[in-house]
Amino acid sequence: MPGIDAILVLIVVGAAMVVFVTEKLRIDVTAMCILLALVGLRLISEDQVLYGFASPATATVAAMFVLSAGLVRTGLVQWLVRRMDILAGKTEARLLLTLCIFVAFLSAFVVNTATIAVFIPAAIVLANSRRIPPSRVLMPLSFASQFGGVCTLIGTSTNILVNAIAISAGMAAFGLFEFAPLGLMMVAAGTVYLLVVAPWLLPRRKMGERRVDEYRLADYLTELRVPKDSKLIGKTWNEVKPHEKDLRLIKLLRRKKATWRASETKFRKEDVLLLHGKADSLMELKDTLGLETVADAEMTDRELSSDEVRLVEALVPFRSRLAGRTLRHFDFSRRYGCFVLAVQRRGRILRDRLVDIHLESGDTLLLQGSDEEIARLMKSSDLIVTNELTDLHVRKDRAVTALSLVILVVALAAFNVVPILIAAVIGAIGMVLGGCLTIEEAYHAIDWKVVFLLGGILPLGLALQQSGAASWLTTSVLNPLTSLGPLAVLASLYLITAVLTETMSNNAAAILLAPIALSLASSMNVSPRPFLVAITFAASTSFATPVGYQTNTMVYAPGGYRFLDYLRVGGPLNLIFWIVATFAIPLIWPF
Repeated sequence: MPGIDAILVLIVVGAAMVVFVTEKLRIDVTAMCILLALVGLRLISEDQVLYGFASPATATVAAMFVLSAGLVRTGLVQWLVRRMDILAGKTEARLLLTLCIFVAFLSAFVVNTATIAVFIPAAIVLANSRRIPPSRVLMPLSFASQFGGVCTLIGTSTNILVNAIAISAGMAAFGLFEFAPLGLMMVAAGTVYLLVVAPWLLPRRKMGERRVDEYRLADYLTELRVPKDSKLIGKTWNEVKPHEKDLRLIKLLRRKKATWRASETKFRKEDVLLLHGKADSLMELKDTLGLETVADAEMTDRELSSDEVRLVEALVPFRSRLAGRTLRHFDFSRRYGCFVLAVQRRGRILRDRLVDIHLESGDTLLLQGSDEEIARLMKSSDLIVTNELTDLHVRKDRAVTALSLVILVVALAAFNVVPILIAAVIGAIGMVLGGCLTIEEAYHAIDWKVVFLLGGILPLGLALQQSGAASWLTTSVLNPLTSLGPLAVLASLYLITAVLTETMSNNAAAILLAPIALSLASSMNVSPRPFLVAITFAASTSFATPVGYQTNTMVYAPGGYRFLDYLRVGGPLNLIFWIVATFAIPLIWPF
């Protein structure tokens, strides 16, 4: 039987997995709760409380976020994206191949969420210009960023994390390009799959043509006519409804033409108001002001747009200041002037009390605004307008500096001049001193959720080892598996990690399984390196669910996907990667 400390650690692990899977709390909050539990139960010492925050992995990941932001903010990544149009050709296959190559290459050196944030609008514009539904390219875009990220040590935070665990276990550090041979196999296999097999499985959904239907807005829109005896005549909307929050004047039609500054225009007889709000509020307004319902009014995107205003969709990216906040608290209307008509969250449409909904990363907002307001929105880092490209502003001198710094970091790490942590920090500081980023932009670029996740959950891996829980799992629970040999153990570890990653944080899955992998290798008297590589690749490539990886979540709404789309397209790719990894890893990293 395991000791009391091992039992307590296993209870903490079980509780953590339940919370991670059910998403009852944010992942960083969950990690801090885990840390408090470990300290409160005396499963780690006081000296080890900051073990996760002091880990080289945590600092390296933070520095890599700053490096990636430098490339993006100087316009270099956007410039490369614009060059795709020349190479993408006119066919779907050519466009997919171009996207896969560009995204996989950039994701090997740039944080993949930042890469996808830039590529989503470009991919949609390129697809629409070729009359290809965005649903045919956005999921492959996400997948390519994942299998590109496993090609280098700095490609994903999971790679850096497992490297830190290996070093703490007394192993030699992984080289910057040590993952490249297997990573390039994955890129080749994944690209062939996306070009040959995926087109038969990807949905063909036309997006953006009927947003009124997509967001099911018909019940929230109505046209009302102003009769000759209405109380509205001679008054403006601002005068009649200055404080109403749940009703919005979308458009004012006068003689079938939209008027400029509708809310400030005095109403006349026979004017037609297009209003947005809940049905009971709309009917109450109709009765109170003596308005008439327009018979057979057809609600389309055209009705919500005019020469002055238009509809756009905007994605809440990771690290957006909107994530976790409401539109009211963010003062969204004052900042951007746009009106939010609906929110789409993982296939669900939210339309009630939008100003009080706590937004999440990956949410897509349907917005209405003037050209000036939309232009202001497109310059913000808090939202990504998915169906339009921002004006390209490349700071050439700063872009050269940013690229030079990234090359310097790669060279320093690749030739072992300094450890990867030192190289990354040099690059991050250089981005600020070189003017590629302000210090405020550098702080904002860091995904603090990941930092606190690592800070809170790394001690859990430590507790698994110190308490003997990892050894007990190896000798008691997994002992039958070890009798089948190291290849079977490697295949099992990859599969278990892949399944866990589909339902919880990839970093959390890696931290939980790495100590077990080390114990399994010790009990079998084989090298732990192949097992850690299997965990790294399985945790960094999650294709079968929209929640298994951040990039999958980012393309969910813009692509109009459903949950089963990921299982149908991504599930076979997970199996292919599992087979490739099982047989290729021992050839590159012998037992």
